[in-house]
Amino acid sequence: MKKVLITYNMFREGYTELIEKYDVTLPPEGVETFTYDEVYEMIPAYDALLSMFNFPVDKKLMDHAGKLKIVSNYAVGYDNIDIPYATQKGIQVTNTPDPVTEPTADQAMGLLLAVSRRISEIDRRVRIPGAVKWGLLENLGHSLFGKTIGIIGMGRIGRALARRALASGMKVVYHNRKRLSLEEEQKCNAIYLPLDELIRTADVVSLNAPHTNETFHLIGEPELKAMKSSAILINTARGPLVDERALIRALQEHWIWGAGLDVFEFGDVISPEFFEMDNVVINPHTGTQTYEVRNEMAAYAARNIMNFFEGTGAVACVNKI
Repeated sequence: MKKVLITYNMFREGYTELIEKYDVTLPPEGVETFTYDEVYEMIPAYDALLSMFNFPVDKKLMDHAGKLKIVSNYAVGYDNIDIPYATQKGIQVTNTPDPVTEPTADQAMGLLLAVSRRISEIDRRVRIPGAVKWGLLENLGHSLFGKTIGIIGMGRIGRALARRALASGMKVVYHNRKRLSLEEEQKCNAIYLPLDELIRTADVVSLNAPHTNETFHLIGEPELKAMKSSAILINTARGPLVDERALIRALQEHWIWGAGLDVFEFGDVISPEFFEMDNVVINPHTGTQTYEVRNEMAAYAARNIMNFFEGTGAVACVNKI
């Protein structure tokens, strides 16, 4: 029987079939996660590793994993895994793209609404007696209807966000590493623009691209200064796509209207300046944090393993081995 090591103690519902078919090890009840050292000690006996997005699967670990054939990453991103070395070792790496699409698009749209209509800011103030003025010209925000959203990264999540934006009466423009086909553009009702033109003309710029060497600091001081002063930046992709120091200046000095951030350049370390500003809405990477999605992602990651070994279905492969 194949042995599977799962690094994180999750809801067990998503792993039901995997547990029935394979010899599965999870952290014991009451323990959130195995440490790297614990996994390092156990991994030689295992055929498969189901890792969390923040668990490092590096050269040292893979060299110690003589039986390892697959790393099923519980995430869309896989920055935590040394992909070239896994490929060299003949280890299949997979991810979970489908379950995260709709909830991440929900998160982007929620952040956009919160920033444009100042929902979070006014909620905080109204709880303080006398802190909010009532009146026709008080607490003004920006309407979304008729505005243009510029989506950078028109993959699954970008397209799901486009549907939501269109339903809100927005116009959609996009930039992608590879332009969509005419049929796909028509289906999304989206117009392709060069990146610099998108940044200059969009009322909302939403980042939905992966973190690569090419996208590192995709949005920096020049881009922020080129945006409209009424523009909103939304990032539900990866923090390093934005030069955070430049963004802080842009918000402090009102180069742009505001920002909605679910991710940060330095991971779970949030720049303290954000806490002092009302024109930014911040969430601790909660884009996929719903009960339904957590179980669905677990089941998806488990199916990647079962389908890989049994050859009975699709496997969301990251690398080619």
